[in-house]
Amino acid sequence: MNQVAVDMREIRKSYNGTRALNDISVHIHQGELFGFIGPDGAGKSTLFHILTTLLLPDAGTALVGGFDTVREYGKIRRIVGYMPGRFSLYQDLTVEENLKFFAGIFKTTIAENYHLIKDIYGQIEPFKNRRAGQLSGGMKQKLALSCALVHKPEILFLDEPTTGVDAVSRKEFWEMLQRLKAQGITIIVSTPYMDEAALCDRVALMQKGDFMAINTPEVIVANFGYRLFAVKSALMYPLPAALEAMPDTKAVYRFGDAVHYLNTHEDKSAEDIIRHLQVHGHNEVTVNQVNPTIEDCFMLLMKKEETADANT
Repeated sequence: MNQVAVDMREIRKSYNGTRALNDISVHIHQGELFGFIGPDGAGKSTLFHILTTLLLPDAGTALVGGFDTVREYGKIRRIVGYMPGRFSLYQDLTVEENLKFFAGIFKTTIAENYHLIKDIYGQIEPFKNRRAGQLSGGMKQKLALSCALVHKPEILFLDEPTTGVDAVSRKEFWEMLQRLKAQGITIIVSTPYMDEAALCDRVALMQKGDFMAINTPEVIVANFGYRLFAVKSALMYPLPAALEAMPDTKAVYRFGDAVHYLNTHEDKSAEDIIRHLQVHGHNEVTVNQVNPTIEDCFMLLMKKEETADANT
């Protein structure tokens, strides 16, 4: 993976004076499965629209497959596949008609590149005469991916492809992506699901148009830098405020059915936390040290940015 598939430098975009992308830069290697991870409003879709030549940046440059997104958009559109966040195929056309239409746009046929979509399209081919608007969410997802792949793109952009899809379909989808990656396709995906970050080669954690970290999921987790505690109490609602009041607190946030707690003091123990909470009227307290996840890293980086913004 020595060649660069996407080279993006100082990209900026605003809407009506509100900054959506803040001079962000990244390079993505050929053959890489790269993920942009962040919540709604992070700037992921805006970035994808720029990289797929649907939107012009206010400043900065982006090369996709070696072509400039502003000056050479026609060449880029021939070598990329794009699956937008919302299902955008023709609802009144059948599964097969949609696929034939997209193959025709790129002057190819379903048969010519069937080997590329066989694993995906094969699952919905029995329903090839069904209208696209009558498909389930998982089947729509597979059809959209098939249409994005039918012209054998070098780079595949998938904007939040698993949003609103059931857990089984999500798992199957990522297994498909791994098989496509093995065929040499560069895959660039955006997602709000932190657990999907671990399935990428590298990720960029995004928040409010900025990259907070770019690296492999393993390195990002390894750089967490703090002992992490999962805390529960009989009084869960006031628990975060009680933890915030503890000396040397770094971060406190809800995480599933617990509250995750970080302290800057390396010797802080679970017993110290329990004693503090008992003094503040909490009972049935449990505190366990846990390993951080990508989501914990995201929350910590977000807290750091909020602190930095408050100090400027």
